[in-house]
Amino acid sequence: MIEERLIEEFVEKDKTKLLTGTRVNTIVRGSMKHFLDEKGFLEINPVIISPISDPLNHPVDDPVLSYYGYKYRLTKSMIFHKQLALIHFEKIYSFSPNIRIEPVERKNTGRHLAEFTQLDLEVRDKGRDFVMGLAEEMLNLTISNVRKVIEPKLLNPLLKEYSMPFRRVRYLDAVSAYGRDFESIMSSEAKEPFWIIDIPLEEREFYDREKEEEKGVLMDMDLIYPNGYGEAISGGEREFSYERILERIAKKGQRKEDYSLLLEASRRGLHPSAGFGIGIERLVRFIVGSKDISDVVLFPKEIGKYVL
Repeated sequence: MIEERLIEEFVEKDKTKLLTGTRVNTIVRGSMKHFLDEKGFLEINPVIISPISDPLNHPVDDPVLSYYGYKYRLTKSMIFHKQLALIHFEKIYSFSPNIRIEPVERKNTGRHLAEFTQLDLEVRDKGRDFVMGLAEEMLNLTISNVRKVIEPKLLNPLLKEYSMPFRRVRYLDAVSAYGRDFESIMSSEAKEPFWIIDIPLEEREFYDREKEEEKGVLMDMDLIYPNGYGEAISGGEREFSYERILERIAKKGQRKEDYSLLLEASRRGLHPSAGFGIGIERLVRFIVGSKDISDVVLFPKEIGKYVL
């Protein structure tokens, strides 16, 4: 019976990896929370279901549920809610559960889950450089705090605190040097985290801000872990004016009716902002040095697999 298989697989999980991953997860969350609280950020409640969610720039299933007769979606990221929160607050963060029913082709990457948590933050009236510096400081502090508590033999042997500021590479330069699979190749070669910046419009969602001086290029950034662990952070500056958001929706070939809530909010007045999301489970995987993200998560929703 399938139920017997599920329970047997759960019982047979590697307890050492699981215990280490869970301990690291606890330290990571506590460290990040303390860091942001000390910087004057406010923690907001996560949004699990909503009439509006992140469209993403790659195909995923988009489950819809009935909420008192209205169509609601499961949260793929809190990007729009972060922008709305800044109407009331200046600096916010949330430990946001995300559901992304990824293509089954991603089942063997070792870093994708259908259910995961992002530390998602946003800052009013700040730009990309500010949040990149914030991310670098927070990552180094978190790694330092883990290394103070967890025995070295249980951690990634290549783990260390990294020199700041991290290296920056323009997206098109990376493609020119390494081809379309640049992220995987560069991550495998790197010994330190690095940023991919200035990402082309067609590669990202409509809500990230287009450069004034370089049309078709966004004020975006991705942080890439070294030693082959891949993407850590995705973020950037946001479009906030009604006209610009409407223009970007049209450029992406999307329906403005699907984003009427965001458009109405922008008509009333959104603030300029920047922010990012960092996957908690991916960070734990990197810190522990695990090949597969499911080894360090108690109930991992593995891509394409029926699991607990």
